Amino acid sequence: MAGWVMWMLAAGLLVVMELFTTTLYLLMVAIGLAVGGVAALIGWGVEWQLLVAAVVALVATYLLRRSKFGRRTKVQAERDPNVNLDIGQSITVEQWQQDAGAAGYTARVKYRGAMWDVELAPTANADGGLFFIHEIRGSRLIVGNSPGQH
Repeated sequence: MAGWVMWMLAAGLLVVMELFTTTLYLLMVAIGLAVGGVAALIGWGVEWQLLVAAVVALVATYLLRRSKFGRRTKVQAERDPNVNLDIGQSITVEQWQQDAGAAGYTARVKYRGAMWDVELAPTANADGGLFFIHEIRGSRLIVGNSPGQH
C-alpha cells in the first residue's frame, strides 16, 4: 500500500475519533496527517513527511488553542440554568426574617412539594411576593426580584 494512503487512512481514523471526543484537537492532528499524506503523494522523503505533518499539526493546534473554540468556559453550576433547571423558576415568599448577626434575609417556602430555605440576594428588596431563583447553594435557594438579576 502506498505511503500517502496510510497517511490518509490515519487522518480519517482521527476524524472519526474526533466525532466521539468533540474537542477539535484530534481534528487538528488529522489535518497534519493529511498534509503529511500530500507530502508523500508529491514524493517527498519520509523524514520530510513526518516533519511537515508534525509542524502543521502543532501550528493548527496552537491556532485552535488561541481561538474561542479552543477555550473552555468555566461554568458555575449553581447559577447556570442549563445545568440546574430550577434557576429562573418563580416562588412566592410571604414574609422575610432578618438573620441575627447578618445583613441578609431568609425564609422557608414550599417549592416542588418540599420545604426549602430561601435567602434573599443582596441586591433584592425584602418585600413579600414573587421571587425568582438565581442560584442554589446546597439546599438553599438564592432568590431575587427579577429573573435576570444576580
